[in-house]
This record gives sequence, C-alpha cells and structure tokens, in this order.
Amino acid sequence: MDLIVDANILFSILIKQGKTEELIFKNEFHLFTPEYIFEEFEKHKSEIIEKTQRNSEDFNNLTNILKKRINTISNEETERFIMAAKKISPDPDDIDYFALALKIKCPIWSQDKKLKLQKKIIKYTLQKK
Repeated sequence: MDLIVDANILFSILIKQGKTEELIFKNEFHLFTPEYIFEEFEKHKSEIIEKTQRNSEDFNNLTNILKKRINTISNEETERFIMAAKKISPDPDDIDYFALALKIKCPIWSQDKKLKLQKKIIKYTLQKK
C-alpha cells in the first residue's frame, strides 16, 4: 500500500519507540514524503534530541534509516498539483502532502484531526485502543 507520511508521524518515531515505528518498517507499505522533511529534521535536531532519550548518534542513525525507507519526492514533481491541493487542504501547512497524495493517488498517514475536514483524500491514523 502506498502512503504519504506527514512530518508529525516521522517526528513521533524520533521521539518514542512504539507502534508507529513498527508500522513504518513493514514492507507492505510504500512510504512517501516531501523531500524537505529531512531538512526539517536537521533544522530541529537539537530540539528533538533534547526532548527525547536519544543522543546525536541515535538521531543520525534513525534519520539515515528513515531516509532509506521513505521515498522523498521533490517539489518540482508535485508542482502541477499545488493549485488543486490548495483547494482541498484544510490547513495551508499540509498543502505539500495533499499535492503529493494527488500525484501518487494515495492516502495520507497523519494524526492531524483537521485533515478529516476534507473528503477528497483518505486519511489514515494510528488508533489508540
């Protein structure tokens, strides 16, 4: 199954081991994210390390593993979907995820409740029982 993974899902893996991390590494999922996400990781590296039990080496190792596991897609590849994404995204911060979902024709994996406000793109979440 193809899925777009948003930044909050990826940040949650860096912060805490758990079900999300398990799911990321299941081979049945083909994961995609905008290419700038890993730049954001680096930009917030010290903050992430401070909030987690990870050290710099752990952070770098996990980030490198995620880079190998998740396909990054450039803005140039999704550029023609941006206008349509702007029309359906309930949050301007999520436009790139919607453009990517429109390009690949797949759902978005996110914990963002606002994404339920639209009906064009399916949203998956990790339900807590």
